[in-house]
Order: sequence, then C-alpha cells, then structure tokens
Amino acid sequence: MSRLTKKSPSLCMDLPLNNADVCNKLHLIRELLRSCYGPTARLKQVHNNIGGQVVTTSSSSVLLPAISSSQPYINLIKTSILNHVCRYSDCGLFAAILCLSLIEQAKQSGLRENVAIRVNKHLLAVCTSYLQQDDCACKVKLGFCSSHNLITLARSIISSKPTCVLTDTEMLHISKMAVRAFLLTVPCNVPGTVSLGRIVTVGVEGHSVLDSEVFPGLLVDVPEDICLNKVDCISNPLHVVLFSASLAGDLAEVGDGVIEVYQGLDTDSQILDLLLELGKRVVKDGLRLFVCQKVIHPVLQQYLRNHGVIVVERLGIALMEPLSQLTGAKPVATLHTKIPPSAYGKVRDLNMRQFGSRKMLHLHPVGESVICTMILCHRNETMLNELKVVCQKTEHVLRLTLREPCALLGGGCTETHLSAYVRHKSKNEASETASVLGCSQMEFFLGMEVFCRSLESVARSLEHDGGTSAIDLIHAHHWTFPSDVMKEHLEGFCGCGRVKSCPSYKWTYLKTEYAEFSPAPLFGDASEQPTVLDSFTAKLGALQVAVETANLALDVRYVIQDVN
Repeated sequence: MSRLTKKSPSLCMDLPLNNADVCNKLHLIRELLRSCYGPTARLKQVHNNIGGQVVTTSSSSVLLPAISSSQPYINLIKTSILNHVCRYSDCGLFAAILCLSLIEQAKQSGLRENVAIRVNKHLLAVCTSYLQQDDCACKVKLGFCSSHNLITLARSIISSKPTCVLTDTEMLHISKMAVRAFLLTVPCNVPGTVSLGRIVTVGVEGHSVLDSEVFPGLLVDVPEDICLNKVDCISNPLHVVLFSASLAGDLAEVGDGVIEVYQGLDTDSQILDLLLELGKRVVKDGLRLFVCQKVIHPVLQQYLRNHGVIVVERLGIALMEPLSQLTGAKPVATLHTKIPPSAYGKVRDLNMRQFGSRKMLHLHPVGESVICTMILCHRNETMLNELKVVCQKTEHVLRLTLREPCALLGGGCTETHLSAYVRHKSKNEASETASVLGCSQMEFFLGMEVFCRSLESVARSLEHDGGTSAIDLIHAHHWTFPSDVMKEHLEGFCGCGRVKSCPSYKWTYLKTEYAEFSPAPLFGDASEQPTVLDSFTAKLGALQVAVETANLALDVRYVIQDVN
C-alpha cells in the first residue's frame, strides 16, 4: 500500500551544544532540578496539558519522567539519570545537577570537548579511588551493632523530601520505623545463601503520621463481616492453602482449547459441584485459612465459613509472593487436581486490626519472620503518596548498606571536601597528569576548575532561602549562613553536622577563588556525630553516572532525528 503522505526527511543537527535552543533548555532543566534539591527545596506541581492528575513532588523518580522534550539530546541525558534512579533509588537529583553543571561549565569555559572529557575521566578516577580508601575523611562506617547511624541515614533521605510535610517528631518516628522494618527483613542465623524478606506498605489516609506502625508478619484486607470466634479455640499452628487460580466458577478458568458440552448438561452446576468437592477436601484436611488471589464463588465461601474456615479473596498478585514466603504455602494454579499436602502452609496465629475504615487480618508466622507490614498514615493523599515513595527509597538504600556498610557525609560536605581534595592533588601532579592526558597544563587546570566548580554548585543547590554557601579552609566542609551574617562570625555546625565552628577557623565563599589546601581529617573528640548522611553506594554510582553522561553529551557531534 502506498503512503498517504510523503515521507519527510530526517532532521540532522550538528554540534548540539552550539544550538542556543538546546543550551537554554539544558539550563532551564538544571535550574528546575536545583530548586528541588535538599530539605528546603521548592515543590513542583506536574500536570500534562490535556488534563489528568496533578502530582506535587520534589523527587527525581517522579519529576524526571514528567519532563518531556522533543530534543533527543536532552532525552539521552534524562534517560541516563533515570536508569541510575531505577537502580539505586537515591541521588538522582545529585547526578542530574552535577551532569548538567559539567556540560554547562565546560561549554562556558571554552575548553575543547575532547580535553574536557579526558580531564573528567581522570578526575572521576581520582574521586573514586579516594572515596574507596579506608581513611577517606568524608566516609562514615555503619555498624549494625547500633542503629544510630542507620536512623541518621534514613532520616537524611526522608528529610530531603519536603512534600511529605513532616515535623521533626514525625520524621524521627518514620525514620525509626523504616530502620526497624529493614532489620525485620534481614534473616538471622541462616546458613548458606541469605534471602532478604519483604516490606509490604499499606497507606491509610486521614490519620496522624504518628499512628504509623510496623508489624512483623503480613496484614491483608478482609470483609467487614469476617469473624474469628470460630478459630479462637483451635490449636496452633493454623494450616493455610493459597490459590492463584480463580474460583469464581468461570469456564474460562478451565483452560485453553475447545470445550464440548453435551446437550442438557448444566455447566454451572457441574463447576459448582467441583468447587464444593474442593471445599470438602479443604475441611477434611483441617485447613483453617483459605486464600485466593482472585474471586471465590459465594457458595464456596459460605460452605467454608460454615465449617469454621476463614476465607480471604481478591488478595492480588502483589501479596502472593510475601504470603507464600511467610506461610510456606505453594500457590495452587488449578482446582482440577488433588492438592498435595506439601502445598499447604502454616501461620502461628491470626488477629484483627483496625486502621481507620480499613479492617485487616494480621497473619503471624510460625518461626522467625522476614516479612513485615508497614502501615503509613498521613493527613492527605498527596503527602501519603510521597511518603510511600520515600519509604520505598529508604528501604532500598538501607539494603545497599549490607553490601557496603558505610555512608558519605551529607549536607554538601562530601562535594566541597572532594573539590578541595581534587584541587590539592591536581596542583601537585599537574605536570605529570597533563602529559599523560595529552594537553597543556593550562588546559588541565581549566578542566579541573570546571570539575570542582560543578561539584561545588551541587552543594550550593541546597540553599533556597537567600543564604550564602561557604567552605572552611581546614576540613573543607560546607557551611550555609544568612546573607546578613559575616563569615568571620559564623557559628554552629557544618552541613553534615560533624564540624563545629571555632574562632580559629577561616571560611571562604563558594564560587570564589581560594588557595588550594589539603583537607585535614577529623579525629576523636574534634568531631561530632554526623546528623546528615548520604548512601555511599548510591552517591558513588551517581558521581560515575553524572560524569560519564556529561562526557557522552560533550562527545555528541550529530543528532539525527526521524520526524515521521
């Protein structure tokens, strides 16, 4: 068939960074994301131009997918950052702001793209090597003997999302809950390969955040008329059967292929007889909990309840795996074969819990549980949805600590510390490094300045209230203070809370030139406990993604776009 309209030629753009429209859009996205960074960030309302739900957020996992562009060059950068967010669940805004700053600073500096790429690769290797050293001054070890640093890490993630609208008391409560839920999913004294459990999150709207709670085991929704009186006197444990097939009596559930029906045969009564036979087997085998992922026929439900069996239908696919893991039951996919005893599971106990208008059945495991349920309460839907997102991110970040039991200093201190470290190391090794990279020392220093200023710009992005950012000239930590306060009279703590101001300290404003120096480490009584921490694994990954994506963007010469 011939085309109805003539095929349009593809559009070709050379040197996209020389295109004013592309540069303006990159700058706009950078300013948008910068305004969403940190505990005092400005919220964004996302709404498409043809209607739909309005989403209020400052999370990169929600915001970035909502940013659409007709420019493939911009979509390339966005997709790379989103891949990092999908993998690590944290530091998406850090990666995006750093990446866009590197591109913008390199363009403004006039440095050749191939030189900027080589310098970026070298300085990324310097940062990565330093961060992985045991004596790295911006790294904190996480011990599982104490939950203090784990709670600090969780609180840092939760406090960075102002859409949750939490008070200090509520924030601490949710942070402790997140850590407790995480620890419940880590099995103890298990030989061989360890398999982590699951956290099932249930949202309850219209209640105080302080009503939120974590329960070992699993909570599932049940009808209002369910009664546990008939199982109160039954000895523990209670046996469970779990069906993944529909028990509604539909012919579609019989299977694929052609169905031959004899004349005068009542298929409905035949299937109902089959369901009742199943019910008789369940009662005979002494099962006391009957759970189905889909719908159960009302007659079968009534029969089971009359014989003291608790019936739960419409469980949903999301809860099938946690329930199977909790009880040991194997999902039964058909009602046409005899259920083997090995498919049955067990629960230690059952009881009812009420959360607002939701009535839930609490299933307690027979032994140690690696499944827990987190009940999250909040005042309205927007805050509750954002709280769910941030708690899921927190769970993922806490799991990353099992692989790398350490964290990085937050509050912009890691960025300024790395910047000072890179400057000092680069100045001392400039001649040798420039020779290896095949550029002049002037070009190397220019590329180094682009890299360091980009790191510092991420730290400066944390300030949204007209304050000023500074760096101390001893430990190279990040400090913020009101614009009407002189840096010489600065009091309080640095961004991560580990360094307390001292009369002998000297500061300089960020985005100004200062003499390079070697950041001094903190020892013993000279340091406080950090109050803001970042995930080591997520931030290191974000640093690598940001630099590699910026290098890829700087290396693009042509963009060919099919407009058909």
